[in-house]
Order: sequence, then structure tokens, then C-alpha cells
Amino acid sequence: MNDYGFGERIYKLRNKFKISQSELGNMVGVSNKAVSKWETGASKPSIGVINKLATIFRVSVDELLNDELEHQITKIVITGGPCAGKTTAQSWIQSEFTKKGYQVVFIREGATDIISAGLNPSVLVSNKDFQKAILKYQLEREKIVYEACKRAKNNKVLIVCDRGALDGKCYMSNIEYRQLLKELNTDEIELRDGYDAIFHLVTAAKGAKECYTLENNAARSETVEQAAIADDKIIAAYTGHPHFRIIDNSTDFKTKMVRLVSEISAFLGEPEPFEIERKYLIDYPDTKYLESLDNCDKVEIIQTYLLSEDKNKEIRIRQRGKDGSYIYTQTIKEKVNDVKRIEREKRLTKEEYLELLMNADPNLRQIRKTRYCLSENGYYYEIDIFPFMKDKAIMEIELKDEDEKILFPKFIKVIKEVTDDVNYKNHSLALIK
Repeated sequence: MNDYGFGERIYKLRNKFKISQSELGNMVGVSNKAVSKWETGASKPSIGVINKLATIFRVSVDELLNDELEHQITKIVITGGPCAGKTTAQSWIQSEFTKKGYQVVFIREGATDIISAGLNPSVLVSNKDFQKAILKYQLEREKIVYEACKRAKNNKVLIVCDRGALDGKCYMSNIEYRQLLKELNTDEIELRDGYDAIFHLVTAAKGAKECYTLENNAARSETVEQAAIADDKIIAAYTGHPHFRIIDNSTDFKTKMVRLVSEISAFLGEPEPFEIERKYLIDYPDTKYLESLDNCDKVEIIQTYLLSEDKNKEIRIRQRGKDGSYIYTQTIKEKVNDVKRIEREKRLTKEEYLELLMNADPNLRQIRKTRYCLSENGYYYEIDIFPFMKDKAIMEIELKDEDEKILFPKFIKVIKEVTDDVNYKNHSLALIK
């Protein structure tokens, strides 16, 4: 039985029947905290209690325990500069992940559809109107496809968006972009972090100029120089997403596709969702300089640890965002060794987040930090500034291989690696002393 999947079902059924955690606990003879632990995956009830729950929710015990009833829908974006290999990448993704048991669903590039239909900036009143049409078209298709996937026979669904909602930002002025978001009653964080992961294929114009061509896409018109600039702008647009990977042209094209598939597999947890992480203590960075960079984004994070009966299982919830726009997530980490952990993450509503806060571990303080997400050298660096660290900060890098060589930004001064130093783990920093 998968504790995580079971907890999801208990939570959904409880809300369907409009029963509070305390009320459900009274019905089966346990505390509200016990119910909360079931829902977070921290523990599971006895078979006797499971029988009672099945009766209360009017389902069979098999239905309550059957993980296959829940759909695992993952929505990712494959983006990149012009002539980056996205079309070929889709073929690889279709082949490889169908083999892994996924129903792979693609959402075509909106700009190509709109242009092919006869609409382009020259026939509309403004470029903003053109980008607005693309964005509305994109979001509506994503919504329709996601809802349909909930009814898929296959419970493992991978939705692949050929470009995402933020690609259009690269072709607008900042004023136009802000106006567009206001007109659509949305914000950048909501659009960007609505995807589970972003995978950026670097344009052939950067590192493989001999392969750059306009022949395989009627909507493409950029020169090599323009393509390189567009590529940088797209990277900057998605920088700040918690799961952003950049696939460059440091290898031949076939290996580039293999690397993409490997990155997606690692994110999906095939066969296990391993996180390989390196952590470094660094001198306090020049935050004004970081904020001036197009390839760096600043986010505010509040992290709360929940009670857990398993010492090797860490459960936390997180509020992440800026300027009043936030997303909420729950993460469960199980330790494999000092470098590897099995990590499972799910998105929460604000209401779910606030309810889980009631199960906060009283022995651990909330961790508040400002994170600078920097995409450089083909890596994605996360630099955390804590209010209680005046002259130092912590930088993390996620890798796909434990022995991968790391290049550090030139303006970052690394003091030492602290990957294995328990004193610099967030859990330790949260201890009330």
C-alpha cells in the first residue's frame, strides 16, 4: 500500500462528505492529529479502522486501498530557442515514456497554430493582441486536456506542452507584458509554476551553428544572432521555477535527446525519484547584482516541518512566490544516503496548506528565506539568504550524476562544501535552541 496515495484518497473523500479531521477521528476513535498523519502519508490506520473508513465513505476496502484509482498527471513544458530540437524531442518522449507505461499527451505550440491560421502581428492592431491570442489559446487547451486526462484509462499521464505560457514574454516589452497579465487577471508566478517541470533545449545557434536552419518550421524567421538572444530570454522567463533544467549543445544531437529523456525520467521518478544535491556555504552575495541579472529570479519561501513518526522521513509544506502570488506544496523526503533521497512532492491549495499548518512540529521553527534562482553555465543554482545569516549564504545545485563536475558562477565565492554537514540542513536550521 502506498501511504501517500492512501492519504490523498482519505483527504478527498473526507472533503467530499464535508467531514472535518476532528469529526472523522471521533467516528473511528482516533485523534484529529492521527487523521492528519494519514493524509500526509506519515502513518496509516489499522485494518479495523480502514474497514470503518470504508463504511463511512461508502466505498469498498479495495477501492480505499487501490492506488490504481488515482491518476498521476504530470504536466511539463519542452521549450527552447529557435531550432533547438523540440520536434524531434517529442518523438523521443512519445517512444520512451510510452514504454515506461505512460499515456503521453501533447499540446501543440500555440504560436505555430495561430500563425499557420493566417494571424501574425502585422495583421492585428498590436503585438500585445497577438501574444494575448496565443496565451489565451494556450491556457484554454491546457485546461481542456488536463480535465480530459482525469478520465484516461491509463492512470499514469504525461502532458507535454510544446512551449509554455511564458514563452510569449520574450517577444513583448515589460509594459506590454504587465498589461497582458492584468487583462487576463493572472500573474507570472501562477503561469510559470502551474507546470510541474520545465525542460529547456538550447537553440542550435548557441554551440551548433552549423545545424541552425529555418527550413523545418514555417513560423521561424530568426537569424542566428536573434535566435541566441531569444534563447537567453526564454531561459530568463522560466528562471525561478523549482524544477527547471537546461539541455545545451555540449554533445551531439542524439546524446542531447538522451540527456533530455534522462532528465525527464529523473524528474518523474523512474524507477525512483532520486534527488542528487550538492550544497555549499558561500560568502554573502551581491544581491543587487543578482537582481539586475535577466537570468536570475528572486522568490520568498516559508517552509514548515510537520510531525513525522519515521526519523528517516521528513515532511514539510512550503509557501513559495513573491508580490502576493504564491504556490503551496507538500514534500516528503526519505533518506537513502548522505547524498541521495527519495523525494515526493505534490501541489496544495491554499486551504490544504493552512489546514496542514495545524500539524506543524512544535520543536522546529518555520524557515523563512529569500531564494535567488540563477541559470548559468548550464546549471540551475539556488542561493538561499537567511535572516539569521549576516555574512554567509547557502547555495544548492541539483545534479543527475553524483560525480558530475560543477562550474561555479565567477561572482560567487565558495567557502566550503556542506552537503554532508548536518548543521547546514534546513531541518537543523529549524531546530529551536
